[in-house]
Formats: sequence, C-alpha cells, structure tokens
Amino acid sequence: MSMTALFGKDSGTVRAQQNRELLLLTGFLVVIWAVTTVLSPRFLSPANLSDILLQAAPLGFVVIGQMIVIIVRGLDLSVASIMATVAVLSIGLNDNTVVIFAVGILLGALIGGINGYLVAYRGVTPFLATLATMIVLQGVRFAYTGGAPGGTLPETFRWLATGDLFGIPVALMLLAIVAFAAHWLLEYTVYGRRLKLYGDNPEAAYMTGAPTRLLVVSAFMISGVLAGLAGLVLVGYVGIVDNWTGRGYELDSIAAAVIGGAALSGGKGSVPGVLLATLVLVSLFNIVVILGLSIELQLVIKGSLILLAAAVYMRRSRR
Repeated sequence: MSMTALFGKDSGTVRAQQNRELLLLTGFLVVIWAVTTVLSPRFLSPANLSDILLQAAPLGFVVIGQMIVIIVRGLDLSVASIMATVAVLSIGLNDNTVVIFAVGILLGALIGGINGYLVAYRGVTPFLATLATMIVLQGVRFAYTGGAPGGTLPETFRWLATGDLFGIPVALMLLAIVAFAAHWLLEYTVYGRRLKLYGDNPEAAYMTGAPTRLLVVSAFMISGVLAGLAGLVLVGYVGIVDNWTGRGYELDSIAAAVIGGAALSGGKGSVPGVLLATLVLVSLFNIVVILGLSIELQLVIKGSLILLAAAVYMRRSRR
C-alpha cells in the first residue's frame, strides 16, 4: 500500500477544514482585539503589541513541539519541567551563550528521547510517562539547586528574548525559523507524512515500512528540544532563572494545539493553526491585564479555554 494512495483521498478535505479553522481563529482574534481596543485604546499601542508577541514566542516553541507529539497520538506533560530543568542546569554549568544553548538542546533531546522510549518501546501511556518525567525532573532541579538556582544570565539572553534586529524582535525571528522548518517537515517530507499516517493509522504506517517506534521517539525528542529552547528564551525575557520557569505551559500548550487544529486522536495538526491559537491565548491573558481585571480571572479564562479546546475536539471527533 503506497503512502500516496493512503493520503490522496482525504488531503483536500483536511486542507479545506484547516483553512476554515484558520479563518475562524483569525475572525475571533480580530473581534477580541477590536472589542478590547474600544475598552482600552492602550491595547493597540506598539509597546503592548510588542509585549504580546514577545510573550507568545516561548509558548509558540512549546506548542509546535506539543502538536507534533499529539500528531503521533501522544501528549507531553513534561514540557514545563523540561523548560525549567534545561534553564537551571545549562545556565548553572556555564556562562557562554553558545554552550548554554548547545547543552540545552542536547538535554531537551535526551529527556524527550526518554519519554519517547518509555512510550514506544516500553508501552507506557504518554500521560503516565511524561507525568513521571515531570516529577523526576522537579526532584533533580531542586536537588541540584538546593531550592536556589545559581548561574549568571549572559547579557545576550536579554537581547535574544527582548531585543530586535532591523526592528523585528529576535525571539520572533527564531520562532519564525523554527515554525517554517516544522511546517516544511510536516507538509513536504516523507518523515512528516509518516508522522501523520502513524497518527491516523499505526498499522497502516507499519505496513508501509515506516519505523513506527522511532517516529514516536523522534516526535518526543523534537518536543523536548523545543521546550528546552523555550525555557532559555523565557528566562531571557523575565531576566532570572527560576525552578518554576514555564509553569503552566503544559496545559497552555495542549489547549493551544487543540484549538489550533491538532486532533488528540492523532494524525492531524498544522503549524499556522497552532501558532494562531497561541496568539489568541496570549492575547486573552494580556487583555485581562490591560483591563485591570484580577489574576484570578486569568485562571478562569485558562480553564474555560481548556474546556473550549475539549469541546472543539469532541465536535471534530463526531464528524
């Protein structure tokens, strides 16, 4: 059975559905931006828009990785813990930016690889495997730091996270490079088609000769690497290294991925969709602050969005 035969039948329908979802998300974003601007003209100020984009960058890295794991029927609850662990360990070991990023990428890949191995080769469910990894990493961090992270944050970190190049935020440029690479990988390579085929039908993927276990491991490794990068960008944005860097990103990334079109049953997801959903999510968090609403309301919004993501998923499942 050829992969072309497997995909040719439904690819047009899937693409049309993705386009409809992109239009809906864009419309929703325009509406909430317009309403908020009427209530507070400060919302559309260049400084605030820049803040929204800079805050969206680290979450965007994580959401892309989370989406790739979801495509292979997985779920990564350890992303926030990977972010914090990579930041704490790599910055604590060295103060050279290149070395820190190299260590962070390797560490993220290693942790993601362990998650993938547990799921693909040991048969552990993604929920339990990544939950266990999340807890283990918390213990490792606190044992290493004694509760007080050390290390000096190089000046280049602030520039990478908050600086600009020709007027364009550097963090956004990094995210654009990663997003373009991920989109190309998923839509125009055999590897990407195999990931989606595995998510759609693991047995069919196996029959085509695809190395299905390695596909799952590689998806978790990509998620680990992107979570590590996000952790480094985030500490550059906030200016300090913290044991809880990225806290809450695991649920935010899952919500953004599902709202952006990824199917929890696997096989479906697009980079433009999940990035647009990330922008919607961060915009809503920013609106709470701009309108002077309580932080508790932000938690209510987060919970409501997760419920919305679940509702969207259930509606897709019935089609």
